[in-house]
Formats: sequence, C-alpha cells, structure tokens
Amino acid sequence: MLDIVLEIQRSYAFGSYDAKKGDEVVTNRFRRLDVGATLAWVSRPRSVLLVSLPLACFLAACGTTAGRGSTSPPPAAAKPHCRAGLTAVGTRRVAVAAAVPRHARVYRRPGGRRLASFGPVNQNDYPTIFRVLAAVRRHDCSASWYRVQVPLRPNGVTGFVPARDVRTGTIRTRIFVSVSRRRLTLFRAGRPVLRTRVAVGSPSTPTPTGSYYVNQRLIPADTSGPFGPGALGISAFSNVLTGWTQGGPIAIHGTNEPWSIGRAVSNGCIRVPNRILRRLFAATRAGTPVVILR
Repeated sequence: MLDIVLEIQRSYAFGSYDAKKGDEVVTNRFRRLDVGATLAWVSRPRSVLLVSLPLACFLAACGTTAGRGSTSPPPAAAKPHCRAGLTAVGTRRVAVAAAVPRHARVYRRPGGRRLASFGPVNQNDYPTIFRVLAAVRRHDCSASWYRVQVPLRPNGVTGFVPARDVRTGTIRTRIFVSVSRRRLTLFRAGRPVLRTRVAVGSPSTPTPTGSYYVNQRLIPADTSGPFGPGALGISAFSNVLTGWTQGGPIAIHGTNEPWSIGRAVSNGCIRVPNRILRRLFAATRAGTPVVILR
C-alpha cells in the first residue's frame, strides 16, 4: 500500500518558490490528491490500533473443537471488557495516526467547546492527518473519542475528535532531531535506520523544539530549488515568523545550498542533504512522530 501512496504523491507539486517569503514557506496550492488512495494505509478495526489496551481472553482453549460427532455448538468467546476511560495509545515502537475521510470537529474535551474544524484535505490539498495520543474507550473496548495532536498554533496543541469521524492506522517510524548536534535520526520499530547531519534554524529564527508529527508530504515542481526533491511538513510553526504564509510552517526538506548542512542558518526548517532526503521521504509516512530536542 505504501508504494501506491508514494507513486501517487510523486505526481503532485508545490508551485513556485516565493523569494520574498523565504525558503521555508509553502506559498502555492497543490493539485488535489486522491484522498482514498493516500489513506490506503489506514485500517480497521480500531481494536488493532489501541495497542496499549489489554486484550480479553477466550473462555475456551484456542484451537480446540467439540468431540467427534458432537452436535453441541462451539463455546462462545467472551466479549472483550475494558475499564472505561482515557487510555494512552501507542508505544515507543508503534504510533497511531488518524485521517479525516470527510469532516471532523476537534473539541477541547469530549462534548466540550469546539477547538477547530477540519475537512478531508488541508490548504495544500493534502489529506488531513492527526497524531493519536490516547483513546476514550467504552466498556466493550471500542473508542468513542480520540485525543489527538493537531497542526495548529500553539505548537503541540491537542484536542478530542469523535472516533467515528476519523480512520486510524499504525506508524512504525519516528524521527528525532537534535538541534545542538545538528543531527537527525530515523527510527523504524524502535531501531535507528538512518542518521544524517542537518541544517537548523538561525539564532534569530530558531527551529522550534517539542513533540510534533509529519502532517504532509510535499513534492516541489522544481527539485533543484530550495526544497530539494521533497519536504516532510510537520505540525510545528515558527515561534517568530508568525506573519508568514500559512503561519510559518516548519518542514524537513532538501536544499539547493549543500554548504548549509551542519549550520544554524535556516528560517526554522530542518535541511537535509538531497540524497538523504530521498531515502527519508520514501521511508516516512504522514503521521510519523517528530521529536525536536535542543
């Protein structure tokens, strides 16, 4: 499924670079993606995704059958039973992401005041993706609400979305960035699989630290431009460039200035050598957690 998603995404592009806005701002819209295909990695049922929840045991031994010739029906499995309430979702090796097929409202708390509304695609026509942090479960272990991180200011803001409004899927990648060391590490299932030197924000336009996630994957029309062959947009915004297009979004992207790698010179984004960016882009799905440390 991931291969299908990547092939579709390779055919869509940024538009042109706006020099007045700097090299870390998306200025033009994308052509509309095939949302159904882009969301091909999401799965049902939700019980598979609540990886931190205890599973109910069967009353009868697994694999046993009634005696030969018996007309008795097989013993029924016990219905799963959970303690109702909020439970963390995911582990250090597996994260959970949610996509919006049609429309979703995010609330400050279940049934409380509305925080924001989201359609199936964002302003770049990329499918709307949330990172799932926890689930409000019923006694039968099904989820009624998800606590999600959303791509809004202030950085790291969270809210609750009705479970019926999203589709969920598991993510096995995770990205760590050390700003002080100028290092990026990609983990898969808890194991490091890629390390690289990066450029980070300058002292006047620093890279924001915190816990975020990849919320869009973008392909520029000009792969020799300031974004290189691609960009992984993350749910963070510049803390100083608040008046920029789309609020000053942060991304991990390639560069046409290879000399900048290892330096603090960007407008807040994280620049990666182009040959490494291609590997990183191919391996990283939307929903991947991104932790940026000082």
